[in-house]
Amino acid sequence: MFSSNGDRYAGAGKLCDKAVGDNVNSKNEYEYIRRMSARKFALIGCGRIGERHAENIAAKAMLAAVCDINKERAESFSGRYQVPAYDTLEDLLASEPNIDVAVICTPNGLHASHSISCLKAGMHVLCEKPMALNVADCIAMTNAAKRSNRLLSIVKQNRFNPPVAAVKKMLDEGKLGKILSVQLNCFWNREAAYYKSSDWKGTKEMDGGILFTQFSHFIDLLYWMIGDVKTAWSLTGNFIHQGIIDFEDTGVVILEFVNGAIGSIHYTINSHKKNMEGSLTIFGGKGTVKIGGEYLNKLEYQNIDGCSIEVDESGKANDYGSYSGSMSNHDQIYDQLLFVLENGGSLYASAEEGLKTVEIIERIKAGVL
Repeated sequence: MFSSNGDRYAGAGKLCDKAVGDNVNSKNEYEYIRRMSARKFALIGCGRIGERHAENIAAKAMLAAVCDINKERAESFSGRYQVPAYDTLEDLLASEPNIDVAVICTPNGLHASHSISCLKAGMHVLCEKPMALNVADCIAMTNAAKRSNRLLSIVKQNRFNPPVAAVKKMLDEGKLGKILSVQLNCFWNREAAYYKSSDWKGTKEMDGGILFTQFSHFIDLLYWMIGDVKTAWSLTGNFIHQGIIDFEDTGVVILEFVNGAIGSIHYTINSHKKNMEGSLTIFGGKGTVKIGGEYLNKLEYQNIDGCSIEVDESGKANDYGSYSGSMSNHDQIYDQLLFVLENGGSLYASAEEGLKTVEIIERIKAGVL
């Protein structure tokens, strides 16, 4: 079985006197990318994020089949990519025995069941965030991957943001010293029209809440960069989405990390008319940094003993027309996944780490005052 732990692939560039946030999937490092991979992929879920995945699969490997319960959407993808379309996962699994990787882009509440079905059928799985809506389902997914001897990777594209990669490398090398405290801000906009455009968004059973759907990438970065959370206390409220969503639209959280650092999170989908900020500020004994911008795409502040960071801030967010999401790094996700499939090694975002994100969200929800 491929390892899902161990050293993670990092390409943040040189550190001190300058730390350069290069793209993680450098062509020199991934020589095989110069040719098309023969790996066959099936896309499960043909919504907006499915479009991003289909584009990258077609560019780097073979999109062999698509599936969506909405026949019109599935047939649209089928016509565009000239592949078979299915309206049930069961039909796809029965008809396509030679698929190498299933990409799960269905509603959040179906990630676990769809991933497990594909793993049992002998496919590797790349699952969109969040991994699932509870820890029990994450454990079931992880166990299914182990029993099937297949890879289970979770989409965590914000790890590839150049400022994030550069600061992560500094943290790993101890350049910021002991981490004292952190502040995470998630100030986005999701209005009523966003939720009314779908029959599952805003529901507790299929959506799960804004920490799962909008901000799980941010929670992942807290775990990946700072460490595990020991205790969480939170206050939440639904201020302007009553009757539209089944959960809070705003929350404020105080965190205590296992390593002794303390932190806070302020998250909301009530930023007026548009996304405002996604930022992470880290206070260390040897330096302070702030990654900001709308979606953690800019290095807004740095003051580090003996070091400076330079990063490429030209990356763009996923644009869905009426709203935007996190930085569009799905090409790098596929580069790294294909590299591991061909050569072995460690996944950049393993199932165990996907589980940790869900575990921290559960801890935050359990700590509501």
